Amino acid sequence: MRKKTEDVPPAPYRAGPTDIVDPLLRTEAKKAMVWIGIAGLVALAVVLAQPLLVIFGGMVFAAMIDGGARLLGRLLPIGRGWRIALVLLLGLAFLLWTLLYAGSQIAEQAAALPATIETQTMRALAVAQAHGFKVNPEAVMSIAREGLGGVAQLTRAVGGVIGGVTTGLLIVVLGIYFAAEPQLYRRGFAWMLPADSRDYFHGTAELMGKSLRRLLAGRMLGMAVEGFSTWLLLAIYGVPMAALLGLLTGMLAFLPNIGAPISGLIMILVGFSGGTNMGLFCIGVYIVVQTVDGNIIVPMVAKKTVDLAPALVMGAQLIMGALFGILGLALADPIVAMIKILLERQSARRQDTGID
Repeated sequence: MRKKTEDVPPAPYRAGPTDIVDPLLRTEAKKAMVWIGIAGLVALAVVLAQPLLVIFGGMVFAAMIDGGARLLGRLLPIGRGWRIALVLLLGLAFLLWTLLYAGSQIAEQAAALPATIETQTMRALAVAQAHGFKVNPEAVMSIAREGLGGVAQLTRAVGGVIGGVTTGLLIVVLGIYFAAEPQLYRRGFAWMLPADSRDYFHGTAELMGKSLRRLLAGRMLGMAVEGFSTWLLLAIYGVPMAALLGLLTGMLAFLPNIGAPISGLIMILVGFSGGTNMGLFCIGVYIVVQTVDGNIIVPMVAKKTVDLAPALVMGAQLIMGALFGILGLALADPIVAMIKILLERQSARRQDTGID
């Protein structure tokens, strides 16, 4: 009599070709998969670095809008949405005024600036050779032409021929969305975290937003002071391209440690094109403007925002600029500030929980 099928004992389990029987080997394989996953995430972050920078740029722009709306809130008892709209309208009005009333003049000056710098560089080389310095003019001019390419791009952007319109538009649109409903995106991101980490995330995000607003407020104040003062002093003396040099100085002030020497060098080269006295005057303007900014504005901002070491910021700017161009250079300072806050918060959390 045959046994029923259900009475037949199951066949013993046999390891398949993909099963790892050895417990030690299985543990090591899991560790290897974790490291492979981390390496994959790093590679993905490298591939998606440019879009991630655009998203972070939108956050930075949102912080600027939010800071302006909070400032208006101290003066106007209106809703947040109206204050954000007013900030955007004021920014658009300033941009249109610049393009309509100063755009043609700045564009002409921007077109003449590279030739002026090249001419003054050749004169400086001739003076150096006359005093016994051995200088290779071709090598220096090659470097100067590469630098002029960047200067020309920047001046064209100031004059109205803006490069990277798509990237800028994406940053603006993202910034408006982030500024309009910041809590929506913060809650959505916190929802993906473990429940016991959400309060920590909200505290960290609040601190980051506050520090970023203050950092950007300081940058905007420095840009306005340096740009307006440079334009006014150069225009009073009659330095050519005063409006363009003022705008360049103001824009480059957003890049601490790097922007000031670049704008100062351009200003001095243009000044010496009008004679020795004008060149010396431009040197004096540069020293005065940078002294006021470095000894008054920057320390005042540093007391109320993240305290970043200048060498650290400069190193981050060089690395980010080499990897991601002008966008990475502009965002290096905020990125370093946010990483510093994150590390400080993590360290404080470990101390509170007693984790070494």
